[in-house]
Amino acid sequence: MSIPAANADLPWPNVTLLERDGRKIYLVGTAHISERSVREVEAVIEAIRPDTVCVELCKTRYDVMLDADRWKRLDIFQVLRQKKVLFLMANLALSAYQRRLGEKLGVEPGGELLAAVSKAKEHGAELVLVDREIQATLKRTWARLGFVKRLQMTSALLGSFFSKEELTEDDLDKLKDRDTLTELMAAFAREVPEVKEPLIDERDHYLMSAIEDAPGQTIVAVVGAGHVPGMLTRFGVPADRERLSLIPPPSPWAGFAQWFVPALLVGLMALGVYKKGLTGETLEVMILAWALPTMIGCAIGTAAALAHPLTILAGGLCAPLTTLHPAIAAGMVTAPIEAWKRRPTVADCERVRDDADSLKGWYRNPFLRVLVVFTTSNLGAAIGAWIGLVGVARAGAGS
Repeated sequence: MSIPAANADLPWPNVTLLERDGRKIYLVGTAHISERSVREVEAVIEAIRPDTVCVELCKTRYDVMLDADRWKRLDIFQVLRQKKVLFLMANLALSAYQRRLGEKLGVEPGGELLAAVSKAKEHGAELVLVDREIQATLKRTWARLGFVKRLQMTSALLGSFFSKEELTEDDLDKLKDRDTLTELMAAFAREVPEVKEPLIDERDHYLMSAIEDAPGQTIVAVVGAGHVPGMLTRFGVPADRERLSLIPPPSPWAGFAQWFVPALLVGLMALGVYKKGLTGETLEVMILAWALPTMIGCAIGTAAALAHPLTILAGGLCAPLTTLHPAIAAGMVTAPIEAWKRRPTVADCERVRDDADSLKGWYRNPFLRVLVVFTTSNLGAAIGAWIGLVGVARAGAGS
């Protein structure tokens, strides 16, 4: 099957017309932070008056986009209980990064999607959300990565979130060029091939299939320009969207990895007792070799978040035990105490989006600082645990 190209006889440079069985699909490739994309989406829908408008959103992202007051209802204790701290931090950082770029270009991130939703309602067209649920995409992507790749991806993402790099409208225009996008996707696949399939290829297939299954004879589909080349190769190719939405089960090694540190500690202590004998002095030295680094590491990590003194003390005291149980991280102790001592107000929650735009804001806002405390105390405790394992090994091997 030949791959369709943008139709030269159409008045919009970023629109591809797909036709089959008397149905027409106008595929609009957009940049998510571009006023020109907003105008083009509005013009296409206004001119075509389609039966259906499809947008590159899932139900979760759609609800978030339309609910401007969602931050007022944030409950920090619920976030901690549901173990969504890292997901929320990443979402806030990404949102802040996109909004910062959007402010420089005078357009709200995702403005073209909002424009499509608004125009669909204005003309009575049926609105269809055609993207895969964000949680399925993230979990399927994460499951493909090994430990080292996860660290690399996390570092790269965090670095991009807080980047102050300037982007102009010309830069975004270049991103709309399909040849450039193809080269960028190819380069991305070479760097992290494990990520390309769940993050890009699967979504291309899912999006195209959902659009083809949408009702109506005339459809306008608004998607990011980066998806268009891949989607065109999948036009007319059936997709099992239910299978593509399945969350992969945990790796059999995941359970083992959770207990690796406790098992290694027990093994090192047993080896020490075997070599030096079961004496109070031997046990005391090895216990201290474990406890002190974990306590100090967690305390330093918690203090790095400028936490309350009681939070720092609690983190240090609990660290020797929390580092031994995979279900109870140090942050599960420090973060609730920090939230209790410096309870975030409704006003703090309302400022979350603005404060998440800078590192200073993360420390200034009590809600965000609880998330920082959770992260830095876990990191400090983990570093202390590895230092402690070395200390126990040396204590057990000493004469």
